[in-house]
Amino acid sequence: MTASAPAAHLAELNVATLRHPFDDPRMTPFVEMLDPVNSAADGAPGFVWRLVEEGAADATGLRPAGEDVIVNLSVWETQEALWDFTYRSGHLEVMRRRREWFERHVEAHLVLWWIPAGHLPTADEALERLADLRAHGPSPHAFTFASSYTAAEAARHIQAVRPAHVEQATRSARPTPAADSAAVQVVSPTTGRQARF
Repeated sequence: MTASAPAAHLAELNVATLRHPFDDPRMTPFVEMLDPVNSAADGAPGFVWRLVEEGAADATGLRPAGEDVIVNLSVWETQEALWDFTYRSGHLEVMRRRREWFERHVEAHLVLWWIPAGHLPTADEALERLADLRAHGPSPHAFTFASSYTAAEAARHIQAVRPAHVEQATRSARPTPAADSAAVQVVSPTTGRQARF
């Protein structure tokens, strides 16, 4: 009898550079969407956890990536659950209007990675994964919806990578340009089809 693989969850980090200070009236529509979108996430099938500032309802006051950068860090049971929430819920309206509130990305701003079930990633851990994606492109260590890996592939990769290699990759991370079009283009993890929003 063989032992089954440990359960894994999918972590995601999304960063966005503010076009205006958070208390600027031009940010009001985004701020007003936060509670409904976060409530929808909390109740979405497959949702596990999201980063929030102590004493707050969200993480917008935390700025681990810079004073003008907000972060969204969450954990989901599956990639499909995260994809469904991201592109088939009220969250899509935020994405459609993102140019009103956030600067255009010139490098990767979303990263996904597998974690052991029960582990809650830190902001530092998440930013390291984003740096790895920017420096080396998608891999089982750090990937995107369009270039995803299974939890099994990630587990094999992690076992095969020496810790010194991972540490060196983090120290030598250099951002690489990544196109960001006005339309949102995604690949469904279930069907493999591309969709534009």
